[in-house]
Formats: sequence, structure tokens, C-alpha cells
Amino acid sequence: MTDFAERRRVMVDTQIRPSDVTKFPVIDAMLSVPRENFVPDVMRAVAYAEEMIELEPGRVIVEPRTLGKMLDMLDIQPTESMLLVGGGLGYSAAVAAHLAQLVVAVEDNETRAQDTLTALSDAGADNAIVHDAALTEGAAEHGPYDLILIEGGVEEVPAALLDQLKDGGRIASIFMAGALGEVRLGHKADGRITWRFAFNATAPVLPGFFKAKTFSL
Repeated sequence: MTDFAERRRVMVDTQIRPSDVTKFPVIDAMLSVPRENFVPDVMRAVAYAEEMIELEPGRVIVEPRTLGKMLDMLDIQPTESMLLVGGGLGYSAAVAAHLAQLVVAVEDNETRAQDTLTALSDAGADNAIVHDAALTEGAAEHGPYDLILIEGGVEEVPAALLDQLKDGGRIASIFMAGALGEVRLGHKADGRITWRFAFNATAPVLPGFFKAKTFSL
């Protein structure tokens, strides 16, 4: 019988702590949430591997290191609300639910949205809800949000999502340029987002998050 609790501890000790994830609530959440319950059944054995898990072309569950570092740098407070875009089968939402007051996970696949809701309920994440909509639309009816986390690559972030971030709020995303990517942390002030580099990471660009092509003669 697989000892998932031990694999979870090893993941935190070998992938999360050495990656400068220092906030105890993040570490505790990643020690607590059973990642194996938030991946496709055929991938349970590799749930704690240091790699992305593909759900479908263009959609992945990011590796634990990337998620841990993004949550750490967002500095989530227990009174804050988070919009989570592209959260796969709910692992990142379950972890974030340990940190925030409310997590709204947007999923554009109806079946996966239902599976995510079931997994979150089974994990006792009662402060996380699943919103079935296009990832680019977000969930304005539950906002505005203190935090936005986009779990997947982007070339640009749609204005509709940025509009759902409160003034003073923070946003984290993986910006891709070809095969190269970097996580950036954005702060919103006076209606504008200021981005700064945080660390290198990669992920497939999410559908709808490609930069519009421009042509010139």
C-alpha cells in the first residue's frame, strides 16, 4: 500500500522548503492536502513527482515547487479572497483554501468542474467554490478579489481578469515567451498593474491567453 503521507512529507522537504518557501501556513497546507486525490486516477502514483501533470493539451497541474513559490510570494492573508484561474482538479484551490477566506476556482470543462467540486468537498475545503466558465472571463459575480493566481502559462492577461482585482491586490502568473517562462508578481494601484520578476518556471499557455498576433507590411 502506497504511503502517500510519507510521499507528501518528502515532497515538502525536497521540493518546497529548498525552494525558499518560508511561510509556515503554505508549508503546513502543502503537508495537509492529499495531492493524490486531485490528479487523474492513472497519475496517483506520480502525484508527488517534481513535474507537471497533464490534464489535456494546454492544461496542466503545475509542479509543487512552482505552486508553493507562487503562494508564498502572494503572502495570502486569512481575511482575503482569491480568484484561481485554471486550477485543474482543485489541488491548488484546496491548498489556497487553507490560507485565504474564500477561493473561487474557475474551470471551463463542465465534467472537470464537477470532479473538482467533489474533490474539494471530500477534502473539507468548504471555503472553496468552483465556477464553470471560460478561464478568460473569471468570476466577476464573486469579486472583486484581493488575489488572483493563474495556474498555467500566459502571453498576456485578459483585461476582464485584471478588472476583477481590487486596488491594492496582487496577481501571480507564469509569462511564457516561446519555451522560456518566468513567474511575475503584479500589484494593482490606481487601476494599473505593475509587474516584477519573481522566478523562472514554465507551463503551457492556457487557451485564450495567447497574445493577439499583429501584422505589419
